[in-house]
Amino acid sequence: MRVNLITIFPEFFDSPLSVGVISGAIKKELLFIHKVTPRAFAEDFHRTVDDRPFGGGDGMVMKTEPLRRAVESLGEGRGHVVVLSPSGRVFNTAVAREYALMEKPLTLICGRYSGIDQRFIESHADEELSVGDYILSGGEPAALSVIDSVTRLLPGVLGNADSPEKDSFYQQYLECPVFTRPRQALGLGVPEVLLCGDPQKIGEFQKNVSLLRTLLKRPDLLRESDISALEEAKRWWRALSKLQKKTLGLSGIIE
Repeated sequence: MRVNLITIFPEFFDSPLSVGVISGAIKKELLFIHKVTPRAFAEDFHRTVDDRPFGGGDGMVMKTEPLRRAVESLGEGRGHVVVLSPSGRVFNTAVAREYALMEKPLTLICGRYSGIDQRFIESHADEELSVGDYILSGGEPAALSVIDSVTRLLPGVLGNADSPEKDSFYQQYLECPVFTRPRQALGLGVPEVLLCGDPQKIGEFQKNVSLLRTLLKRPDLLRESDISALEEAKRWWRALSKLQKKTLGLSGIIE
């Protein structure tokens, strides 16, 4: 997959792209990152990419021409052009899957200052995308989140092909808590079922805990079709000891 980054701070990405899953994908040639700075397409001596907003107001606005030239320099390789913006649809696992399955490149426009001239967005962007309801200094951190999430879903990137499907949000629910050695730590043990070696029992345990964890922490993710499964999970929950409930990290009482 090819990802184009339009940013006035290309160096922002140097370290994040050189470690972890993203770095591995690049080394395997499963991911190609191409950075373009609009400053290279500004025509004045100071390489200006922003100006004061019409109508007044705080901050500066990114100009249309440097951005337009930066995107058009990609030619057919621009693919699907996305502006990172609080005005866009909310990014989630479903959108990450959509991008991972695209056969064309993904171009991420990183805004700065008080935003991007709306005329550029209207004429050159295929969509706007938001990574959440909070303020960032620019689109670069948001672009990294998108790249990381999408990269994990590319075939061949992760050593275990099933890993993404077990992550929180991939199957809608929060992931079941995980444990490792030693068996006793910080005054708590490991749920015995995880040590039994029975895949069916372990699977049922993880499904129940996942549902209940979602109910307590992110009930907005649940659907009406989950009601019967939730009732069964609650009955299972009531049979657990207080220590087991504490070990699973679920606060509150489920009745």
